[in-house]
Amino acid sequence: MRAWPLALAVALAMFAGPLARDAGAANKVYRWVDKNGIVHYGDRPPAEPQAAGRQVRIIPVRAEPGAMARLRVENEGGHYLAFADNLLDGPVEVMLSFDKATNIRGEPELPARATVPAHGSALVSRLQIVGSGASEFVVGLQAIPGDPNAKPRDVEYALPLPRAAMRIDQGFGGTFSHTDPQNRYAIDFGVKQGTTITAARGGVVMQVESDFDKAGLDLEKYGGRANYVRILHDDGTMGLYAHLKPEGVYVRVGQRVKAGQRIGLSGNTGFTTGPHLHFAVQVNRGMQLIAIPFRMDGVSTGAH
Repeated sequence: MRAWPLALAVALAMFAGPLARDAGAANKVYRWVDKNGIVHYGDRPPAEPQAAGRQVRIIPVRAEPGAMARLRVENEGGHYLAFADNLLDGPVEVMLSFDKATNIRGEPELPARATVPAHGSALVSRLQIVGSGASEFVVGLQAIPGDPNAKPRDVEYALPLPRAAMRIDQGFGGTFSHTDPQNRYAIDFGVKQGTTITAARGGVVMQVESDFDKAGLDLEKYGGRANYVRILHDDGTMGLYAHLKPEGVYVRVGQRVKAGQRIGLSGNTGFTTGPHLHFAVQVNRGMQLIAIPFRMDGVSTGAH
């Protein structure tokens, strides 16, 4: 198992007004020119259309599915407040950066980071117009799940599947797909499709994907896709259960689960050579997800 769709880039063109993009939905952006010839963009039409000067044009915007955070920009007296809204049932770290900037600066300067609690919002930067010429900018928001200040505790994880069904196909540092930071300390359990998967540790369900139904060895096509459950533990670490069966997830985001509770069924989705469960414990470290070593009851975690 390789790359995961864990970082979301949101590019927004900004001119004389905010242009917001919501996650997982088709939205509208309104463009109009006032009587002074200044172009305005906004996520709602002008309050007085007759004062817009020219006809209001509606621009459809479609956001990426499964977004973790949403960029929200508000006009406040000639400068813009760039907020990050967390859409997950767990903390995320975000980074706001300029892709293009003309006569504009951020306070704090970009790139700027912020940690946003579950379903919370954070002001990341104030964007101010500088100079006398025209201002134009494009900003991007990246989001990574997890609190970068998480302090993992040394705990023993329970087996996430029946002991009789357990077969380890790949352990820590496995040369097939456990070579990158996100997966270096992961275990692949070879199991038949439809095997019951249980939580190896209690926590809150942070993310769920259950609609993907394809598998293969094309890394570019399948490397970032699989059905999975991500559970946030009380110490800020996150348990990842991946390659689950299509429609084989039995928990919902925001649900608190206990160790040993059924969370789904094993499957064969994403970048995989065959049916298996990929399990890893991850933390966010500096806008990067990394897997960390862990102990599991009755399991040797060496490379395979």
